[in-house]
Amino acid sequence: MSEGDPMLSRSAAAAPRVSVITIFLNAEHYLAEAINSVLAQDFCDLELILVDDGSIDGGTTIARDYASRPGSMVRYVEHPSRANRGMSASRNLGLSAARGELVAFIDADDVWMPRKLSDQVAIMDAHPELGMVCGAVRYWTSWEGGEDTVVPTGHALNRVIPNPEASLALYPLGEAAAPCPSDLLLRRDLVLSLGGFEEHFTGPRQMYEDQGFLAKLYLAAPVYFSDSVWLNYRQHAESCVATMTREGRYHEVRHYFLEWLDGYLATLPQRDLRVVWALKKALLPYRHPWCHKALITAAGLAQYSLWAARQILSPLRQGSGGRTEPG
Repeated sequence: MSEGDPMLSRSAAAAPRVSVITIFLNAEHYLAEAINSVLAQDFCDLELILVDDGSIDGGTTIARDYASRPGSMVRYVEHPSRANRGMSASRNLGLSAARGELVAFIDADDVWMPRKLSDQVAIMDAHPELGMVCGAVRYWTSWEGGEDTVVPTGHALNRVIPNPEASLALYPLGEAAAPCPSDLLLRRDLVLSLGGFEEHFTGPRQMYEDQGFLAKLYLAAPVYFSDSVWLNYRQHAESCVATMTREGRYHEVRHYFLEWLDGYLATLPQRDLRVVWALKKALLPYRHPWCHKALITAAGLAQYSLWAARQILSPLRQGSGGRTEPG
């Protein structure tokens, strides 16, 4: 938090219902558009926390200007010594400054639709058990002359998804599309109870920094995937995913994530055997590539299936109902 931070002038005010967090690093070309889409929401009981991850371009000036305006709901924070700490550490810094019951994220290059917060808050209020709500995402290329595509999030729409169903159905263990961080609305107490975002997902691993958090969330609480479109998710060549894919590091980062998730599951008091099975299956190409090759040959399929079942089930002490095991 910076000296003379404008957030201090609001410290005595009533806490807003929603805290919106925008992390940014050298985002001067897009940042104002993201901020303006938050300020244009028809839901007004909010604060916007701009988290500077050590920018060296004009993004810092833009953010400080919004925060310094009289009566602004915008606050500016930065890491000590203006360090660059990475996306997860910056999200956590925003969470530490947040005061709202609910928290949302919008990355500096994305844009919200005006009813994003009001619609999502209404869903959260209608289902107090939910830990998260999000919607379909517009993959936004028309901003530079392309053609947009709307991608539904999740495997089942407009209903409460009990935990840990989303773990099995959504990428990276399942096949359904995962949420975009800029579309999430979350209960702040739940986020904090899960330890926030995993700060070791730095450098190339940032491609999976949202998946690290979501993996914990899917196991802990019900979620909701709406068919509404609330987000323009900007597509451009400088994005983290585009960069890692272009550099051929996708499988390196995916392997790291899967090994981390295996370790995280081992810390839980109970583990759902379906999630354990799905994770072991996802890890096979990395840990046992010869078995993975056997899977895709008809001659080796039966032998592989027997071997895989023994590898996955033999170490487990099955719990009640056949679905969970104690840690």
